[in-house]
Amino acid sequence: MTTPTSRLLQLLSLLQTRRDWPGQHLAERLGVSPRTVRRDVERLRELGYRVTAVMGPDGGYRLEAGSELPPLLFDDDQAVALAVALRTASAGGVAADDAASRALATVRQLMPAALRHRVDAVDVTALGRPAGAPAVAPAVLVAVSAAAHRHEVLRFDYGAGDDDRPPRRAEPHHVVSSAGRWYLVAWDLDREDWRTYRLDRLRPRTRTGVPFTPRPLPGGDVTTFLTGTFRGAVGGSDWRCRGEATLALPAQEVAPFIGAGTVVALDDGRCRVSVGSWSWTAVAASLGRFDTDVDDVAPAELREACALLAGRYAHAGRR
Repeated sequence: MTTPTSRLLQLLSLLQTRRDWPGQHLAERLGVSPRTVRRDVERLRELGYRVTAVMGPDGGYRLEAGSELPPLLFDDDQAVALAVALRTASAGGVAADDAASRALATVRQLMPAALRHRVDAVDVTALGRPAGAPAVAPAVLVAVSAAAHRHEVLRFDYGAGDDDRPPRRAEPHHVVSSAGRWYLVAWDLDREDWRTYRLDRLRPRTRTGVPFTPRPLPGGDVTTFLTGTFRGAVGGSDWRCRGEATLALPAQEVAPFIGAGTVVALDDGRCRVSVGSWSWTAVAASLGRFDTDVDDVAPAELREACALLAGRYAHAGRR
């Protein structure tokens, strides 16, 4: 049985999760009658929260923008999620370690004692950023993300020694975080093609104020496009080169190391694998790392790459 105070806090928490809440849905979530919801909404209004009624077949409520919600309105899972996010901020590749620590300390002080204990117990170490990878300045992330959000042409310098060149101009489409690095996916206006830029190498210039209409992204979505870009594919997300072979090993010994490939067990204790890479020689090399006999290689390009590598390794062995 919830108390009126705890129910009021729960109601506030629900109102901030979506724009409009039908009254009946709120009643079901809180386990009370619609009449009780109406009384609780009136109490929130008396406390200064701007909760307006929404007209419609079901009726409902909306918490107006600008209403301040106290940070203590976190349940246990939300508090843990917040602590994990702030404690692992450095792994995301943004230079916000100190700001994240201060934010966690500020929010922590406004939490009930039970939640503070749960937050303090979250002691994690994140290793998401590649070794030696420079962190992205928060100001850069904000400027580039804002340009993408506004659909505004972005002017920027890129890479070392780019300051003496004219600034680049691009239509920012998406800001993406992948494996501890941040990227801008954009249409380069001077090269008239899609490009992917690392944010740690990008330095925004002053705002242009020039709007643009977003173009359709190749592949249909940013995940497909960026995966294809990293794999050297055009218009898709698969590797540029993909081949198959039979390995003289059981499937269970191969599966943990197949990565993005696939493995199918065969009746004779061997397995059939499908692997991809940016070149046929790279695919051939990935087959060799399993240290076993390789048979039934396909397609012909992969067989030729295996023969090429065999000659190179034989030459290296003779030397």
